[in-house]
Amino acid sequence: MGHYEDLWYEITESINKLGLKKEFDAQLSKMNWQDHHNYKESREKWAYAYEKVIKNTKNESNTR
Repeated sequence: MGHYEDLWYEITESINKLGLKKEFDAQLSKMNWQDHHNYKESREKWAYAYEKVIKNTKNESNTR
């Protein structure tokens, strides 16, 4: 597999393993409407959405 496929595979596997598919998809959808994400490549959007969802999940678990 090439570098791009590795990224998507790793993110997909991690998101599914953590049970965050719904949150990840929601973040990607939200980004479609935000101007500052318009010119990013797909891999940049996926990486950003992944980091954002993971960060939000960690922040939520720390506040409980």
